[in-house]
Amino acid sequence: MFKFKLPKKSDLVLVSLLLVLSAVILYLPTGFSETNYQNSERVKALVLETDNSLVVETGIIKTGSQTVQIRILNGKFKGKELTAYNQLIGRMEFDKYFFAGDKTLTVINLSKNKTEIISANVIDHYRINIEAFLLGLFVLFLILFAGWTGVKAMLSFLFTGITIWKLLLPGLLKGFAPIPLSLGIVALITSFIIFLVAGTNKKGLVAFFGAMSGIAITCIMALLFGKLFNIHGAIKPFSETLLYSGYSYLNLTEIFLAGIFISSSGAVMDISMDIAASQAEVYQQNNSITTKQLRKSGFEVGKAVVGTMTTTLLLAYSGGFSALLMVFIAQGTPMVNILNLNYVSGEILHTLVGSFGLVLVAPFTAIIGAWLFTRK
Repeated sequence: MFKFKLPKKSDLVLVSLLLVLSAVILYLPTGFSETNYQNSERVKALVLETDNSLVVETGIIKTGSQTVQIRILNGKFKGKELTAYNQLIGRMEFDKYFFAGDKTLTVINLSKNKTEIISANVIDHYRINIEAFLLGLFVLFLILFAGWTGVKAMLSFLFTGITIWKLLLPGLLKGFAPIPLSLGIVALITSFIIFLVAGTNKKGLVAFFGAMSGIAITCIMALLFGKLFNIHGAIKPFSETLLYSGYSYLNLTEIFLAGIFISSSGAVMDISMDIAASQAEVYQQNNSITTKQLRKSGFEVGKAVVGTMTTTLLLAYSGGFSALLMVFIAQGTPMVNILNLNYVSGEILHTLVGSFGLVLVAPFTAIIGAWLFTRK
């Protein structure tokens, strides 16, 4: 279970290439500099005491300003104590409330020469340390369980995050066509993940072509039914804020539709990899098997995998909207009203179109695998 196998030469080449590419992308300028934060610094601080005299409580809602006495715990101002402010706008999803002993992420505004603190605002509870601990624990368990495969999976995980943060999102903000850009990014990520895990062999090739066929189908259906559903991309949280922040040229609808095949691409990869791996194993045990027989084996595996994966998508999407659905139920809203609301319809479109890609990737991968594995 915990045996660490020595990596193959092809794996080392691909891992080296991935590390170099990740480093290049990581240091690639996005074109969006932090000019608004030049005279400020983000620090970790300890709450010493709070003053809630300016906070107005109306039921469970709090508005006003909470005064917080803090001590800075890092940076060049470490140990300095000062008064910071926590503005409450009366919205629980955005407001934070602090007590003595809490650790906070605090923004301190500095003078022009950056030698004096002008003011300080507590932004949120400090979570970076626990996030880093959780990530480290995840990496540890992944490598202990999967060995070299776990190392490759972790590298692909980091590469995916870097690529989305440094290429996809800045590209969308710059006004590049969302659908082609997203397809290109997904193809890049899919190729590295699959070939890292499966290896640069026929199994990896089958899984890649199968995954891309499922993603392409999802993309086409998203474009087709997105138009028929008549849904605007502004239904997603914070989307409309972009339009008011100087990015009125963005096509929010295409960004929303691109998000459909981006979010389902991981599950599509899983299915294509499962079928490709099973066909590779069958062919390795019996290399005299015919194309028809191997295709049938792929279909049988695909049926079992698809049966659970479609439910996985439904649970993933509905779980994020459980509070919204509870509000509708509590108010006695008729089901026909709920299903016709734009943001509910958007999630239905998200789930069903993503599920179509999952269903169709199975036969496509089985057909491609049967042909490639038995091809002399």
